[in-house]
Amino acid sequence: MVQGKINEIRGWAAMEPGIKVEPWSYTPRPLGENDVEIKIEYSGICGSDLHTIKQEWNGTSYPAIVGHEIVGKVITKGENVAHLEEGDLVGVGAQVYGCLQGDCNACSRDLDPHCPKSVFTYNAKYPDGHQAHGGYAEAVRVNANYAFKIPAGIDPVYAPPLMCAGVTVFAPMLRKGVKKGDRVGIIGIGGLGHLAIQYARALGAEVVAFSHSPNKREECMKLGATTFVDVSNKDEVDAVRRSLNYLFITSNSHSNQYNDYITWMTFEGQIVLLSLPKGQMSFSPREFIISEVAITGSLIGGVNVLKKTLEFSAEHNILPIIERFPMDKINDALERVNDGNARYRAVLENSTSSNL
Repeated sequence: MVQGKINEIRGWAAMEPGIKVEPWSYTPRPLGENDVEIKIEYSGICGSDLHTIKQEWNGTSYPAIVGHEIVGKVITKGENVAHLEEGDLVGVGAQVYGCLQGDCNACSRDLDPHCPKSVFTYNAKYPDGHQAHGGYAEAVRVNANYAFKIPAGIDPVYAPPLMCAGVTVFAPMLRKGVKKGDRVGIIGIGGLGHLAIQYARALGAEVVAFSHSPNKREECMKLGATTFVDVSNKDEVDAVRRSLNYLFITSNSHSNQYNDYITWMTFEGQIVLLSLPKGQMSFSPREFIISEVAITGSLIGGVNVLKKTLEFSAEHNILPIIERFPMDKINDALERVNDGNARYRAVLENSTSSNL
């Protein structure tokens, strides 16, 4: 059996609910025959990380090292791993294991995040009982199927947000079949939304960007939007009613806003939720019958979808707008993201000088 090279992984863990993390180390699970060990170079901060360490989604097991936008180099591989070599630059997203069997109702449909045997990158347990820890660390061990080669055309520092934010917005566009000529709305121009504009535009769609911040108008147009709508401006909103084929919601909209969103859609349009707002949504059956609008949601992407996301991103030069922080300034970065001040994704950088 191949032995890992880093047998005590140092990282930054949340010890209790809140946004503060502190140095902590753990003994990783033994390197399996289908696993790889990755020396982490960059790790993105995702909103899910904050929800988890703040215990907003309940069930957090402390100490918890979060982070599921990971980029680094393979330093060890299990004996059955054939598609990766030591030294390969790879990315890891929000999932580190799925059965990937042909008789699995989820994996067989490229929906392996829903696999009953799936293991997510952090705050999850492997079947052997070991806790999964994420990317706010010097290294990580994962199933090799969930370590993806980063295309040469993507600068590694920009790759982490593609592993979660990128695939989160691109996956439903692929599944829904967004194409040239479609009119696609993006509401919430932040960490997810600024990428969603780029993917929709690259697919040939006419992109309508919705935001409460008029100062984002120019930036949205540069990213590829054809129309910008200030949602506080009634005339601008009225001008796009009954015109959208798709609306991707990337912000935590209030539950009562969804009734208005339906009026933005053309017949048989689809509203896709990519965020988790608090509260319940309330609709009458009549609204759906009269409009023929569907409301659905999307998780992340499986192995095949994540590969397509990276390939498409490289082909169309789709990159996140990022702010960079040394890993030892992680608490500053978490506070900035938590306060909503990051434009638009924060990326942590490991170095030999980082104090882990």
